Amino acid sequence: MKDYHINIFYSEPDEAYVADIPDLAHCSALGTTAEAAVREVAKAKAAWLEAARAEGRPIPLPRYRPAVYELTES
Repeated sequence: MKDYHINIFYSEPDEAYVADIPDLAHCSALGTTAEAAVREVAKAKAAWLEAARAEGRPIPLPRYRPAVYELTES
């Protein structure tokens, strides 16, 4: 099984990096670095999946993939 895609971006209002998993509703985390945000979202993902299993909620398959743009030289 493929793993879930993680988006990472810097949030000026939060003054932190944000990592989120689009396939898992509201699964996100902050970090002072991009790497720290990814470590934190991995913990959030584990907690999200554990809670879903405990409550008998369906766990979505990894589907989200960002658009890929091909860069061309002008």
